[in-house]
Amino acid sequence: MSNHDADPAQILIVEDEPKIARLVADYLQGSGFTSHHLAHGDAVLPWLDGRATRPELILLDLMLPGTDGLTLCREVRQRWPDIAIVMLTARVEEVDRLLGLELGADDYICKPFSPREVVARIKAVLRRSRAAQGPAPGGGSDLVLDEEGWRALADGRDLGLTAVEFQLLKVMMQSPGRIFAREQLMDHMYRDHRIVSERTVDSHVKKLRRKIAETWPEREVIRSVYGVGYKYQPEE
Repeated sequence: MSNHDADPAQILIVEDEPKIARLVADYLQGSGFTSHHLAHGDAVLPWLDGRATRPELILLDLMLPGTDGLTLCREVRQRWPDIAIVMLTARVEEVDRLLGLELGADDYICKPFSPREVVARIKAVLRRSRAAQGPAPGGGSDLVLDEEGWRALADGRDLGLTAVEFQLLKVMMQSPGRIFAREQLMDHMYRDHRIVSERTVDSHVKKLRRKIAETWPEREVIRSVYGVGYKYQPEE
């Protein structure tokens, strides 16, 4: 079933539509994954609590009976931060997409979707997740971007950034000292030119600063420029 060198990754499918769940499970099995299926939101946390070995990734539907997907995303991220989360949704409103990412989802897939796309996106998320949990390259006392693993390392420690936070930091670090207006940051963060508010950028910057401060409490490398935007300014 699998040509993986290691044990096949376990994927938890949380989806209340049986046909979709079976279809995805079949494609995952054909790609060498082991999958489990839950159809009710209230069953997810007890199931995870009772597992000796938890899944590497949860494919999580947004609209579920019982506890909804966004609430579950928040709870899983707080309790088991190493579990990757890919959200499925038929609701394309921007507020749902942004809220899911801010709660810590690693990726989004909108219904209807191709099962092959789901498998490809899961593989990509797992590559990033495994890279983030591996040994830090180098070390030292710098803030370093690992672009292949989509992670940022401060003093050799992974900051645990979301994809949007990583992209935001990458843009500013590529031009130290340059002041970026919020509109410019939005263009870089969201290549599909979706409509988002400036407050969304401020929210992502706030969370990015907090994650950096947890490792570097004495440093402030992302500076606010009043009335304009933000810049990356490493200390001399």
